[in-house]
Amino acid sequence: MRVLVTADTHVPKRARDLPEQLWAAIDTADVVLHAGDWVDVALLDAVEARARRLVAVYGNNDGPALRARLPEVARVELAGLRVAVVHETGPRTGREARCAARFPDCDLLVFGHSHIPWDTVAPTGLRLLNPGSPTDRRAQPYATYLTARMAAGRLDRVELHRLPRRPGH
Repeated sequence: MRVLVTADTHVPKRARDLPEQLWAAIDTADVVLHAGDWVDVALLDAVEARARRLVAVYGNNDGPALRARLPEVARVELAGLRVAVVHETGPRTGREARCAARFPDCDLLVFGHSHIPWDTVAPTGLRLLNPGSPTDRRAQPYATYLTARMAAGRLDRVELHRLPRRPGH
């Protein structure tokens, strides 16, 4: 199963649209995991129309219309992996222990909010992934998203993709 992981898309607040490279990855993924901060319902509609399967949550920048359609936490089993998606996990210090306690029944936690790519494993074995942001890199050198493969209860080929810098950014 080909998985695309993104978050903090902030369309149209930080960009008019998603980068074409990300749209192409959405088109080829078996499942898209989006960890919130869509900003506009039109982007959710567009991703739903193009993704084969979407597992998504709302973020702190998402208003009532998005919150009416998306949960705060999404849980799903994919290729034998127990996956949770949430926008915010709190400060980086103590994140693994805090998330392992909050999601003891999960193998993978996808989160956003910080715009900082993150890939760690808690002592319990919980894998934590943050794809960064494809539209608002903040202090990061590149805008980013993740792809991965899932099969038979395993997550592998996790790859952080750097997007070309937009003019003026």
